[in-house]
Amino acid sequence: MTRPISPLAEVGDSGASQAVKAQLRLREMILAGELPSGERIAELAIVERLGVSRTPIRAALMRLEQEGLLQALPNGGYAVRTFSERDVSDAIELRGTVEGLAARLAAERGVAPRLLQEARACLAQVDAVLSRPALDDEAFLRYVTLNQKFHTLLSDMAGSLVIARELERVVKLPFASPSGFVVLQANSPQARDMLIVAQDQHRQVLFAIEQREGSRAEAIMREHARIAQRNLREAMQSHNLDHMPGVRLIRQRGEPADGRLR
Repeated sequence: MTRPISPLAEVGDSGASQAVKAQLRLREMILAGELPSGERIAELAIVERLGVSRTPIRAALMRLEQEGLLQALPNGGYAVRTFSERDVSDAIELRGTVEGLAARLAAERGVAPRLLQEARACLAQVDAVLSRPALDDEAFLRYVTLNQKFHTLLSDMAGSLVIARELERVVKLPFASPSGFVVLQANSPQARDMLIVAQDQHRQVLFAIEQREGSRAEAIMREHARIAQRNLREAMQSHNLDHMPGVRLIRQRGEPADGRLR
């Protein structure tokens, strides 16, 4: 099945690694409020700040726009978006629904042994990362990359261009990317525990697909998305924004776009 070309595919292996690192760092800057919402992002300033070339920076900006954190401006460039709490909640729910459908179709239709083997290998690599008592920056980058790979493989398992296209659209919604709330998880006291629970759900859904248990596979992926929903609720209820990045981009219900309560 032919998939859309990722911005990272155009920069080579070394450039792709730099682009992923730039993407994670830019996401952290956005979620921490270091890049104000609504203002045009100065590409050259980002290049100087992160110490990488313009090519991986541009790839990172494109990926964050696809993820929904940035919006493309009419005259070129990007600006940081803001979202309502309902926008984020609905986007996460929709992603869980579509991924649940993909898992069910994969279980009902069967999956090529090659894809199953690749998924098992991916999860074994995640296990190795999570075997550490704490995640440093390198391990966290590795987890994000592998987590995204597994979710992509899950989409491929459905064997449906329609599902693949819909998932491509869904993950562009605000914070709906499978890695969209990983930063929140990494900065919470229960960080590693949450990632271990998510990894167990990965293994459970893969087992359900192998056993051709469509309804169970679908239910697991819907539940999987609820980890992000729980993170969102906890973040919105917290007043410690320095340790809950992302909250400052989300307007609570009844709060207008300018951030002032009605």
